[in-house]
Amino acid sequence: MSRQQCESEEEVEEFFFQDIEILQEHGINSTDIQKIKKAGIYTIGGVLTNTKKQLCNIKGISEAKVDKVKEAATKLCGNGFLTALEYGEKRKSVFKVSTGSKELDTILGVFSGGIESMSITEFFGEFRTGKTQIMHTICATCQIPGDDYEGGKALVLDTEYLSLNSSNSRPDRLRAIAERFDLDEDEVLTNVAYRRVYNSEHLATSIIEAAGEFYEEHRIYKLLIIDSLTHPFRTDFCGRGELADRQQKLGQVLSRLQKVAEEFNMAIVITNQMVSDPGGNFQADPKKPIGGHILAHASTNRISLRKGRGETRIAKIYDSPDRAESEAMFAITEGGIADAKE
Repeated sequence: MSRQQCESEEEVEEFFFQDIEILQEHGINSTDIQKIKKAGIYTIGGVLTNTKKQLCNIKGISEAKVDKVKEAATKLCGNGFLTALEYGEKRKSVFKVSTGSKELDTILGVFSGGIESMSITEFFGEFRTGKTQIMHTICATCQIPGDDYEGGKALVLDTEYLSLNSSNSRPDRLRAIAERFDLDEDEVLTNVAYRRVYNSEHLATSIIEAAGEFYEEHRIYKLLIIDSLTHPFRTDFCGRGELADRQQKLGQVLSRLQKVAEEFNMAIVITNQMVSDPGGNFQADPKKPIGGHILAHASTNRISLRKGRGETRIAKIYDSPDRAESEAMFAITEGGIADAKE
């Protein structure tokens, strides 16, 4: 990569990632900045995307201080308006992570396929449709450098105790996938950070702490996986009486994920479970993904998964802002997700 290309990429990166420490140059006290960082806000963009009320809730930050911080952050970002052409140039830092299957990558992006950064990609389906296997595979593929991508680490938040630490799915699974891609097995495992998440509150806290990791190791982490996002909300909130609270908490978590995706140029991948629709008796398939409209609007790309014959699975673009509705067949192999054999 040429020096000019590197400088251009750094300029694009700076548009999305501006360290909150810059505020010291604009009269903001270092102690106040540390308090804001402790609340999980590490960038100028993070200051602007949080409401005045949210910032006032930070211990030790008064309303007058919030006004001063907001004013300084706004000056740093200019008036915030860009032409579509300018914004397209800024989005050139978006990268793609391969799923391990060319067919699946293709429906996710014709010219440069795969899971894209600065967005939330959701995979949902019944049990044994390949959700966790895709998560295993992309933990390895995100570490493979490409033409305009240097590779990086993955961070996994496991709410179902399945991703890396069960009798079915353990680190040995990653070793087999690493071998398939001719990667050093120990290095692949070292580059995957893992945390077991116990409930919805722990999940919200873990996302804030993950943002801290991304800040400390800027441009090192490339992928954040939550397997599955909705599981803790299903167990913590029961019945229709708690539905409103559940959706509100889910919305707050998704809002945080969207901010992390843009601030740190991360590819965020979530899995989701299915539920039977009591009112869908006359539908061909009365099952639907959990999360309702809150999750539907937050996910950039939604991919439904269903079982095929044997080890084959079928992925379908369920919702996407720029992908046509299409399907791809893939297989679950010893080396992870791969194209299905004819």
